[in-house]
Amino acid sequence: MSILWFIVVGLVAGLIARALVPGRQSMGMIATMLLGIVGSFVGGFIGALFSPGRSVLDLQPSGLIMSVIGAIVVLFLAGWAGRGRRIHA
Repeated sequence: MSILWFIVVGLVAGLIARALVPGRQSMGMIATMLLGIVGSFVGGFIGALFSPGRSVLDLQPSGLIMSVIGAIVVLFLAGWAGRGRRIHA
């Protein structure tokens, strides 16, 4: 997989994940692309958990659907982790 294709799939997966997750995610295009790329690896990890014969420790990217699912998981985890850090004035 070429780097350019990996970036394009990451951007598309990040955009789809941001559209599916409710709430406001304030991030630019580069952060959205990085979200999709990280989501691709998280999706590959999730896919390895459910497929026999595949090692979970093999870090590999996944397809578009698992990339979107992984990016959604990353968005929910980031939202959950940042929930207690807001300062109310």
